[in-house]
Amino acid sequence: MTKRPVSLNMTDLAERAGVSIATVSRALSGAPGVSEETRRKIRMLADDLSYAVSPDAARLARGSSGRVAVVTPDVAHWFYAAMLDGIVTGLRGTDLDVLLYEVKQERERRRFFEELPARRQVDALILVALPISDDERRRLDLMGVTVVMAGGTLGEHPHVRIDDVEAGRQATAQLVRAGHTRIAMINSTGTWSLEYAAPSARLRGFTTVLEEAGLEVNPALVVHRHWGSHGGVEGMSELLSLPDPPTGVVAFSDEVAFGALRTLRRAGVAVPYTISVVGIDDHHLADMFDLTTVRQPVTEQGLVAGRLVHEILQKGDPEAAHVTLPTQLVVRGTAGPVAQP
Repeated sequence: MTKRPVSLNMTDLAERAGVSIATVSRALSGAPGVSEETRRKIRMLADDLSYAVSPDAARLARGSSGRVAVVTPDVAHWFYAAMLDGIVTGLRGTDLDVLLYEVKQERERRRFFEELPARRQVDALILVALPISDDERRRLDLMGVTVVMAGGTLGEHPHVRIDDVEAGRQATAQLVRAGHTRIAMINSTGTWSLEYAAPSARLRGFTTVLEEAGLEVNPALVVHRHWGSHGGVEGMSELLSLPDPPTGVVAFSDEVAFGALRTLRRAGVAVPYTISVVGIDDHHLADMFDLTTVRQPVTEQGLVAGRLVHEILQKGDPEAAHVTLPTQLVVRGTAGPVAQP
């Protein structure tokens, strides 16, 4: 015969066990400060009465909400979706729930930081590759919760990222090794009024490799267009219009590279025989485009960020608060040696 649940609260259980409510809470949540004999007695009584601890009540007893807020500019774009997948995977198996905030528009981002809707509702906040102003960072500090940046940095707050300078270096070095001397870059601008760190960092890697190789850094060969395939279309069109077009192009991202390849195909320019193209990301479509690229571990960044948050909430100081994951060159068919005259 199935035991019928009894409608009880923690006060009822404390009275039946002859202990305080705080003792019941600690015994059922696994918190210290209760003898094993008392803990066993309370758990047996709770089991006999089919008493189940409310998750929210247990969290309140521990002085926590048991929730993590994740703030992202987009939930549909592959980069942010992959990052979110990693974060959720990293938190799986913990007692932490996720609250998701999408701030796709500039006004939504400003409103989030003005109102801080997650305040007093969460134990931690994960920001996904989101540019933050100094004033917004000060407002975050007022929340008094753990803040982790995934896909970037935020002052001294814990973060998980890649080295964007190194990614730019790896992409450019592949073209230099292939003998290219007239190398261009299609860099990107974001949708925010605040500047993303990645474009300037990847450009720095690009220029450093050229300088180390004794090659000219020609401003005409560095074009800035909106992040995405359309930006790649426009950027490559501008480069092809030059009196002396480049023989190699570094794209800020694979999506920019996809647009650049479309322009080259429509213009009848052979890739890589006339112009080579290297991207950054290793987008899930990069293999289909046969794109040589620099792989960044997007899902892994989210995974490490989720585990980092859990570690901080459990232990305080983590073993590593600032994590930089490696990038890797992936050689495919869009980059080759300079065509011989």
